[in-house]
Amino acid sequence: MSDEIGHHCGIAMIRLKKSLSYFNEKYGSPLWAFNQLFLLMEKQHNRGQDGAGIGSMKLNMPVGESFMFRERSTSSKALAKIFGAQHKALGKMIKKGRAFYEFPETIKQNFDYGGEVLLGHLRYGTSGEYGSNTCHPYFRKSNWPSKNLMIAGNFNLTNVEELNHRLVERGQHPVFDTDTQAILEESGYYLDSAVDELARQASEEGVVGEDHTRWISERINPVEVFQQASKKWDGGYALAGILGTGDCFAMRDPDGIRPGFYFEDDEVFAVASERAPLMTVFNKGMDEISEIEPGGILVVRPDGSLISEKFCDPPAKSSGCSFERIYFSRGNDPDIYAERKTLGALLVPQVVESVGNDFSKSVFSYVPNTAESAYYGFMEQLRLVRRAEVKQRLIDARQSGELTDSLIDDLVMDNWPKGEKIANKDIKLRTFISQESGRAQLVSHVYDITYGVVREEQDALVCIDDSIVRGTTLKKSILKILGRSKPRKLVIASTAPQIRFPDCYGIDMSELGKFIAFQAAISLIQDHGYRGLLKEVAEQCREALKTPQSKPVNYVKRVYENFTVDQISQKVAELVAPEALKEVTKVEILYQSVENLHEALPDHPGDWYFTGNYPTPGGYRVAHKAFLNFYENKDGRSY
Repeated sequence: MSDEIGHHCGIAMIRLKKSLSYFNEKYGSPLWAFNQLFLLMEKQHNRGQDGAGIGSMKLNMPVGESFMFRERSTSSKALAKIFGAQHKALGKMIKKGRAFYEFPETIKQNFDYGGEVLLGHLRYGTSGEYGSNTCHPYFRKSNWPSKNLMIAGNFNLTNVEELNHRLVERGQHPVFDTDTQAILEESGYYLDSAVDELARQASEEGVVGEDHTRWISERINPVEVFQQASKKWDGGYALAGILGTGDCFAMRDPDGIRPGFYFEDDEVFAVASERAPLMTVFNKGMDEISEIEPGGILVVRPDGSLISEKFCDPPAKSSGCSFERIYFSRGNDPDIYAERKTLGALLVPQVVESVGNDFSKSVFSYVPNTAESAYYGFMEQLRLVRRAEVKQRLIDARQSGELTDSLIDDLVMDNWPKGEKIANKDIKLRTFISQESGRAQLVSHVYDITYGVVREEQDALVCIDDSIVRGTTLKKSILKILGRSKPRKLVIASTAPQIRFPDCYGIDMSELGKFIAFQAAISLIQDHGYRGLLKEVAEQCREALKTPQSKPVNYVKRVYENFTVDQISQKVAELVAPEALKEVTKVEILYQSVENLHEALPDHPGDWYFTGNYPTPGGYRVAHKAFLNFYENKDGRSY
């Protein structure tokens, strides 16, 4: 993705099913789980660099000793800082003679993260607050052991105001106006209620002391708690957490928007946002990793048994986020790698038409690095197309008696697709450069080109991009730099369709006015003199926000309805092409079709940012609010 947009958060959880002594004996360290958590988080660092946090729980600790712990950081090297600090703390315990690697029970007793349950989170912040207190896990503490609750998640809810209002109506005083706090307090409310009822029953039966806590833990029903808590949640979410009862859980939204994977064997139960990290860290095959079902919740009880149930009935069709597959998730997952190659392959007909089927005067490449997998699929398909053409021409020439050496050279040698590494990403912008002029200068040098591979004014240069959101980096950097090669034509082909609508389920893409496809549509509206259209749309959006609709309608679609995809693509090219480049090179922007997207990603049909068809009512509210923010010239998120 040439534009930098916010990543989804990442979750990781490990629940040991055997003692630390077992892992010390088999793997040579009582810190095996702690080290595995680090690796599981490090393998998901693509999902968030704003901060990180870890939590743990020690099972069956004596009364009076701490049993749940948490550490968070917003350092630029948060993982190294957190895990390094804990290893350092353990080193001090060892020096003092309080902990010994050869005696794992001393590690559990004296090391905060020597527990059986470990929780990790990688943060990309979409809320306005930024600091360690906004990092997950969130921890709801209580001196009632069973009421403790720790949660980490990858999610955004669209109705936080409504959820916080429910808390206030109950007499609570929510401190943070965030979806994380709303989820924590809503879940905590029902957990408290369940524990209080069980405590009443325990008292009636004469259960007291340490037996009281154990009695509650054996009878608590975490599935029921989250069935009640999640009834009003509108959004996409994958959550993992720990209850003070000794239970740990993982759950996924009923629409299947946010991803979640897990595996269980006789040693461990583990959860992650992506499949490939679980495969790598635990040396598992693809068929050993399962996907958390939409609307599903997994609970590991204190005795190590696994419960898998539905906390909510999912709709007939899931809405798995297609952006996960196009861009966010790591490309070493076998399915994602294959899907990205397919997305690239499906661009071939458009590109062939654009370059006039003249491969002898075309150079094919990709930008940025995240588009590399799609580029391989594109080149593979392009060569198959060319091979089929060559084969047919040779057959025809043989039949007509026109098969000559020069024809073979022309067909095979001189018109074969040429792939090159044209763009190289050198640096990242340093945010301490505050002056706009200095920032723009840095942006213009984020990429550099490989000189000499494009023949000036002869070759067309085609670059595969995985998606185009705002077009800012294209205009300020990439097109300028690629233009230095002086191609006769410069084509940027996006494996994703035009991003026309805001996201509200996990991606930081909610400001409608910043989308280059939306800007192109507005420009076309002005060019064609459709006076009054934007005012009409604003009035419809405003009315829709006042009155809840039984069957929501996305009125923002009207912005695009008068124009074809090609018209908007042409206008995008006009908007992003630097003036100096337009004078010497024709710039063309090509987009994947929505139909091709669904062909490549049949199991992940979530496409609301392309089509405006949201899976929940909250999505339509966000789209309408985003348009009003644009219309009223307001900045900021629309949810």
